[in-house]
Amino acid sequence: MADLSRKRSRAALQPRRDPYWQRLAAGAYLGFRRGPDTWHARFRGRDKKQQYQPLGEALEYDEAKRRAEEWLAQLTGSPVRAIKRGTVLAALDSYLNDLRRHDRADAAAKAEGQFKTALRFDPKSERYTDQLAALQLENATNDDFLDWRDRLRPGRLPRTVNRMVRAVTAGLNRAHRLGHIGNPAAWRVESLPDDDESETAVFLSPAQRKGLIDSAAPAAAAFLRGLELSGARPKELAEATVADFDGTHLKLSHRKGRPPKLRSRYVVLDEEGVTFFKSQAYGKGPADRLFTTANGQQWRRDQWSQEVRTAIATHNKSTQGEQRVPRGASAYSFRHARISELLQIYGVDPLTVAAQTGISLRMIERTYFKFIRSAMLEKLSGLKTKLTE
Repeated sequence: MADLSRKRSRAALQPRRDPYWQRLAAGAYLGFRRGPDTWHARFRGRDKKQQYQPLGEALEYDEAKRRAEEWLAQLTGSPVRAIKRGTVLAALDSYLNDLRRHDRADAAAKAEGQFKTALRFDPKSERYTDQLAALQLENATNDDFLDWRDRLRPGRLPRTVNRMVRAVTAGLNRAHRLGHIGNPAAWRVESLPDDDESETAVFLSPAQRKGLIDSAAPAAAAFLRGLELSGARPKELAEATVADFDGTHLKLSHRKGRPPKLRSRYVVLDEEGVTFFKSQAYGKGPADRLFTTANGQQWRRDQWSQEVRTAIATHNKSTQGEQRVPRGASAYSFRHARISELLQIYGVDPLTVAAQTGISLRMIERTYFKFIRSAMLEKLSGLKTKLTE
């Protein structure tokens, strides 16, 4: 076995196609290919498969050894028998498959929707168009992930971008534990500052909501109208079936807690809401979804997000002043509007609003307290008037 640490010894080697190897540890080798004078690393794991990594050329021994040891540290640090080398997307797919393997289909579906938005899935070509998706995970750098995050920012609130980054980071961390080779420091990205509490929720006026619905495609318009009349979370409404509507009430379900627990509630609909949901249920079977995309499929987060962004752009193009939809509006804005109007305009007490919309009183206080306060002041003013009569 050659002594590659000495430059004179390397120069004396005969040029050949295969590298000369020097053992670094059990199953780990540093290689030098005489001729082009390039450096390589080799590793054989418990699965007996050889893994190879080019290290570069025109390197001194110490630098080549350092690069080899960094790469080998990634391989030998994996707790699995067989290491995996592939793209960022391949690693995320492994994470989704692992969720399904552990009977967490709902979590996998949610994560997949987040990945499709974060990595720009094109439904026409059925391909991910963001360049990060096709990047080899082991070659990805922190700059690659920072650039990707910058591509997510236009038109989105910092907390929305942070949520997408956290979803991808969680997927890659799990994929790394499953044997995918990469450096976790590369995808460890600090959260964007998000100190402006006014951005917690974007509230839309009735005119703004109508403008968005009128600007949306028919299937998306119906979905947004359903959110407006029910105050549902978009995912709840996307999963609602005809059987969940009894002609007066709408049953909505979501999962909360750790581990997630299914929680259901029955939303009371007003006359306008009853009429609308009856039209959505007409001609459908009990197991059919109340709302579907234009091609008859269940709505996914990435799809309704894209539809809302398109509707906002269309609406704002021909609108001025207060009619324009503010930055950061989303499908959730219809839920925010419903909750705030129940509190402020219709004077429904917070406990009833919490039961109808599946939100905690603590969250109502944090997000909608200003509406509770304005309604309370109006009632106190009326009480004062009666006392002085």
